[in-house]
Amino acid sequence: MGAVLALASSLSYGVSDFAGGLLSRRAHFVTVAFVGQVGGLLFACVIGAFLSTGTPHLPDLVWGALSGVGTGVGMTFLFRGMSRGTISTVVPVSAVTGVALPVLVGVVLWAERPSALSWLGLAVTAPALWLVSRDERSDSHDEGGTAMTDGLIAGCGIAVQYLCLARAGDEGIWPIAAGRLAAVVTLLPLVLAHRTGSRPVPGHLVGAGVTGMAAALALVLYLQAVRQQLAVTAVALSSFYPVLPVVLGVIVLKERLRRTQLLGLVTAGVAIGLVTLG
Repeated sequence: MGAVLALASSLSYGVSDFAGGLLSRRAHFVTVAFVGQVGGLLFACVIGAFLSTGTPHLPDLVWGALSGVGTGVGMTFLFRGMSRGTISTVVPVSAVTGVALPVLVGVVLWAERPSALSWLGLAVTAPALWLVSRDERSDSHDEGGTAMTDGLIAGCGIAVQYLCLARAGDEGIWPIAAGRLAAVVTLLPLVLAHRTGSRPVPGHLVGAGVTGMAAALALVLYLQAVRQQLAVTAVALSSFYPVLPVVLGVIVLKERLRRTQLLGLVTAGVAIGLVTLG
């Protein structure tokens, strides 16, 4: 069941990133990221009221808040890179970094020991994410190492999000609500610094809020998954979110699937199977 929840988390995050990436090309990336976290906060509070029992523990809320700081940083740099047209670099770098760091911490510091099959799947995960996210057609928009920097910082933020949330206790959804609140606070100075005087389009605000709710749902699913299995396994399966934007790009935007992306999709399927069976 933990593997199913982690994969569902990946699907939800994939939808959120696809929609957020499109919105960040129509509205300022800071606005998209901030409103998304507000929407996520509202969603987490409603879900928390129904699914959480008892009083949340302070350490769990602290871990949740720290995960939210990672979310705020990660989404800001991810959307900034995507808004510049550097998806081909930002997404794969952030995805690989976001899965590599938690696996390293889980094995070295938390002494988690995946099975042999899971290890093989984890080894295949990073190249699969790189290949499936890579699209050389966007490289002409890259400016020096800016896209690489955006991707690395976004990946580190995503890694912090996953790692901290994995430490947030065994019960309740309130750590996710604490994380969304921390993400809102983290992004607020950027919102104030990037005020342009022009009023955002209401449709863009609604869309950003919905993408944030989808991302919050992904974290709810991830939190439930990590409570049932090793954190390194849950992170690996949850990190296949770049697969869905590629598939949606082909179906919705009529984009052509490149050979490297097709190879990445096949490799991702193999990796998912190995990690799940392990």
